[in-house]
Amino acid sequence: MKSEIKRVARTLATSAALVVSVFAATVSTANAWGTEGHQVVALIAQSQLTPKARAEVDRLLALEPGATLASVSTWADEHRNPSTASWHYVNFPRGNCVYEEQRDCPDGRCVVGAIKKELAILESTAPDDKRLAALKYLAHFVGDVHQPLHAGYLDDKGGNTYQLQAFMRGSNLHAVWDTGLIKNLNEEPEAMAARVQKLTVGMPVGNLDPVNAAEESCNIVSLKGFYPERLVQMPYIQRYTPVMERRLAAAGARLAGMLNAALK
Repeated sequence: MKSEIKRVARTLATSAALVVSVFAATVSTANAWGTEGHQVVALIAQSQLTPKARAEVDRLLALEPGATLASVSTWADEHRNPSTASWHYVNFPRGNCVYEEQRDCPDGRCVVGAIKKELAILESTAPDDKRLAALKYLAHFVGDVHQPLHAGYLDDKGGNTYQLQAFMRGSNLHAVWDTGLIKNLNEEPEAMAARVQKLTVGMPVGNLDPVNAAEESCNIVSLKGFYPERLVQMPYIQRYTPVMERRLAAAGARLAGMLNAALK
């Protein structure tokens, strides 16, 4: 009897460890989608570039030998500082997902303003080093604005202060969306990109206005049930994983659309 109890205890401990390892990434800072998610967005965009846009993207990236759109997609996080931190998100007042520039993005210091600013630089005659930096920012920020909680509510800092337990580990809702849902799939970025980019059928990905993307994200946050009970369980993961995949697909398609328009 004692040996059987010990065997069951070992099995439960092993299962718990596996679950925790899968969701270790849910404890993170507010870096939308994490490395894998941003790479998925960039890989989708790369596959949808026009020949002319691809040639110009490749020319700019060649300024840093070995760089690819996917490899630079996390550059904005790696070089994040207090002066650029607000460029990664936009906060809405709870219950109001209608973007108001003066209220939500004063002086252009939010992800919507940052996308517009960097897009203008990329399509200008600015020096190549400035245009390369703009390309790097866009590869990241377009992903950011499609992560629902990067256009969430001001009062809980986009879910960062909404504490919960994600598979026996303390975390917050923002972290679950940044990396937890993606890590749970245990899929390489290349495979995920090839799979989820097909999900854009019927989606309004032709609307390239970042305001639209931000309002879409906020409306997802407003859905009943988006804020889970304090213990994240499998029904939540199963419900919102497809939502996460569609947001990645839309981000990739829209990033491609922006680059194609800017570099035509």
